[in-house]
Amino acid sequence: MTQHYKKFFTLGTSVVAIMSLGACGTADRLANVGKPPAQSQIVNPVTDPNYNVVSMPMPAPQPEIKENNSLWSASRQTFFEDQRAAEVGDILTVMIDIEDEAQLDNETERTRDNGEGAQMGSLLGYEGSLADILPEAIDPTSLANLSSTSNSSGQGSIDREEEINLEMAATITQVLPNGNFVIYGKQEVRVNFENRILQIAGVIRPEDITTQNTISHEKIAEARVSYGGEGHITDVQQPRYGQQVYDILFPF
Repeated sequence: MTQHYKKFFTLGTSVVAIMSLGACGTADRLANVGKPPAQSQIVNPVTDPNYNVVSMPMPAPQPEIKENNSLWSASRQTFFEDQRAAEVGDILTVMIDIEDEAQLDNETERTRDNGEGAQMGSLLGYEGSLADILPEAIDPTSLANLSSTSNSSGQGSIDREEEINLEMAATITQVLPNGNFVIYGKQEVRVNFENRILQIAGVIRPEDITTQNTISHEKIAEARVSYGGEGHITDVQQPRYGQQVYDILFPF
């Protein structure tokens, strides 16, 4: 099999595989025509096959020092009782208030001219014999003359503004050796035939949890915030899978 047929066979196999995947997705969507998008069950996020146990750099363990005959603990913010989340399974409220705005203008232009000439006016008298070697007589004082010109210009502009203001509950799924908490939360809201999904995950410090058992999003390390949806509106906003495949494969 030649290299040309190998490339054609590989491309054909890829197209068939993509069409098969698209057909499966189409069949699922046809089976759910007239039905609202299904909401996922409430499950333990640790049992999810895609859940990864978080491992972070940890300091050396420090011995715990307790004061004798004292009712006060340095880790508590209230004298009588601390209602903040502190163990695996405890719930806290995450305050998400993101106002992101970015503007960038970039313009480049390049012009380049190259020229090169070569001549052989004298070469031990053999320059006169070039006519015997080449099919036609040549001028040894003008053997080669090369030139090139290139011109490129580019212009880009980015103007983005995003605002997210939400409050949602998250659960402590893991306590790291240094005392920090790994949190995970998921929220689904279905309105008519559109399901809005909000997810958050990250690592927090216990001391950053307020006395109201809340924490702000900017105090979450390795934060992962996802806000999207699925349903009729999302389907209309997305290009068809054939167009997506075309955009990936078309090289121009």
